[in-house]
Amino acid sequence: MCELDQFNSAGGGLNRRQFTAVGALAAFAAACAPMESATAQGSLTENMVSFAAPGGTMDAFFVHPGEGKHPAVIVWPDIAGLRDSFKVMARRLASAGYSVLVVNPYYRDLPAPQFQDFEDFRANGGFQKVGPWREKMNADGVTETARAVVGWLDQQPAVDTTKGIGNQGYCMGGPYTIWTAAAVPSRVKAGASFHGGGLTGEDPKAPVHLFDDVADDARFLIAIAQNDDARSPADKDTLRAAAAAAGVPVEIEVYAGDHGWTVPDSPVYSEAAAERAWGRLLALYSAAL
Repeated sequence: MCELDQFNSAGGGLNRRQFTAVGALAAFAAACAPMESATAQGSLTENMVSFAAPGGTMDAFFVHPGEGKHPAVIVWPDIAGLRDSFKVMARRLASAGYSVLVVNPYYRDLPAPQFQDFEDFRANGGFQKVGPWREKMNADGVTETARAVVGWLDQQPAVDTTKGIGNQGYCMGGPYTIWTAAAVPSRVKAGASFHGGGLTGEDPKAPVHLFDDVADDARFLIAIAQNDDARSPADKDTLRAAAAAAGVPVEIEVYAGDHGWTVPDSPVYSEAAAERAWGRLLALYSAAL
């Protein structure tokens, strides 16, 4: 998952279309400027939060509608971590009626942001820097972290605990979604992996082997990048077979976008394919939460 040659093949930076898309999102981000303490921005409330988690103190971005209780969603960022691009996506999801927590996957080592954007990651040895941080977020690390995150969310006034929790992951965060659902099946009812790696394999803790451990009413979306599918064309069939054997509803589709296509500051961001994936995410949460 998230291998160095995928980044090298993505080109040297953003093209004009991608730059325009990121610029538009940056303008939206400025309109909903990140706050160090809870503040209302229009109909949303957002703040940076921190709480105890295994191995350290989790720092995360929490945004939700300004009034009422809403289903919670956990967002696991891609390899470049918690940054403005994911805050913008979280605000958009919160505007659809969810209480959204974007976690720092590298909280055991240092607070976010580790990189300002994906270009900062690419230009400053990001892959090498995050290597030892990523090792701590293996199946066991994610499992214990997910339990702490769910426990914190369930204490928040903005979270409707009568509804299931959703979770979505990008790139290395893709397998986290199934690990999270298996870690807290009583609460996590939906998972969406976008260009996620490491979903299959012989390891008994590989996500493909854990569908029997998720809630009976859980649902999943697995959105696969076209170049990831070209590398491992059998993965989608392996995942479908495993989910069917466990009786778990899973929507699996190969999208017309390369690895990273859903993240606005990615060098391969594809707006049309990203919007289609976003629509399927909302449909998943509408059905499952």
